[in-house]
Amino acid sequence: MYVQELCSSWIDTPFWQKSFMLSEAEELKKIQATRIRHAWIDVSKGLDVLREVEVKPQAEPEPEPEPVSEAVPEPAPAPAPRQIAAVSMDDELGRASAIVSKSKQAVFSMFNEARMGKAVDVGNAQTMVEEIADSVMRNPGALIGLARLKTKDDYTYMHSVAVCALMVALAKQLGLTEEETREAGLAGLLHDIGKMMVDADILNKPGKLTDAEFVSVKEHPVAGYKMLKEAKGVSAAALDVCLHHHEKIDGSGYPRRLKGDEISLFARMGAVCDVYDAITSDRPYKQGWCPAESLRKMAEWSSGHFDEKVFQAFVKSIGIFPVGTLVKLESGRLAVVVEQQVGKSLLLPKVRVFFSVKAMAYIAPELIDLSRPGMNDKIASREDAAKWGIKDVNRYWLGEAANNR
Repeated sequence: MYVQELCSSWIDTPFWQKSFMLSEAEELKKIQATRIRHAWIDVSKGLDVLREVEVKPQAEPEPEPEPVSEAVPEPAPAPAPRQIAAVSMDDELGRASAIVSKSKQAVFSMFNEARMGKAVDVGNAQTMVEEIADSVMRNPGALIGLARLKTKDDYTYMHSVAVCALMVALAKQLGLTEEETREAGLAGLLHDIGKMMVDADILNKPGKLTDAEFVSVKEHPVAGYKMLKEAKGVSAAALDVCLHHHEKIDGSGYPRRLKGDEISLFARMGAVCDVYDAITSDRPYKQGWCPAESLRKMAEWSSGHFDEKVFQAFVKSIGIFPVGTLVKLESGRLAVVVEQQVGKSLLLPKVRVFFSVKAMAYIAPELIDLSRPGMNDKIASREDAAKWGIKDVNRYWLGEAANNR
């Protein structure tokens, strides 16, 4: 049959197209696995099942004229929240990698058009957000982990993709609505567009910035706000996060030194996601910190820098030991965190062991589910890769996808 429209919001449907021919049993199963309960079917384009049944018409009584009423009709019921089926890290990595690559190019083009004074195309940005959000819903660790593996040259663009994904994951953890989640993702994608007005030599400077250079960098929230203000269709949330993602709870941030409740929820979310991706990424002037170490540092700053509840929700959204963290198990093996366990302890992720501390030698990589019944091994500590002379930890959590890097 021909599906004209699935009665749901954009985040409810497992299909990219609004209308499509439903001809495969697997496609039907995808719809049945969601909470979608209503659909419009165009019988002129498909095989209407009613054509196979001979229906004998029955006489109907003449309808009585309906009384004129000025009552306001009841609004249609809101669509049920979308449920996207979760998939494994291995199943999502390929799709996430394609989305990251496409999004990076799109952000590059969008930001450079903004640099040349052209208006931001919010329509294209929203399409990117939808694709990123769908990937995060299927498996947050895949796209968030890949977006962290940025180079120094593409940091500005990939940072926007990463913050978009982190904002979606955080919005989901906070229980925000679908519309709010979409707004949070768009805000994350656009939050640093003002950096297009900062000299590239300053942004990529390997050494310490001078006072004048730092003042120039601190002007990017206002510059970005002015850019987005001129574009059509930019939500209030995106404008707010662009302008206020460097504000701090204690009032020591910029550009307006807002504090406490003066900072909106979206801006508080943006502050956490922006800092996490910044400190875990390689920059011209420093190597990125390990994800778990970054969370530890942020926890130390949280009383004055971040909203405590938002930060706690952020940790739950990515895990105490985020994907890519090098850990030592009680069994004396080194492992890298591969995947968080939805609905299970944050201390019991899936890991891939690859090194024996006792033998001081590499061993055959093995994927282990620490939450599996009867599993006695646990994470003993977070480890520094440099301490053990390990050059590329990421290839162990990427698995086969490492061959495509």
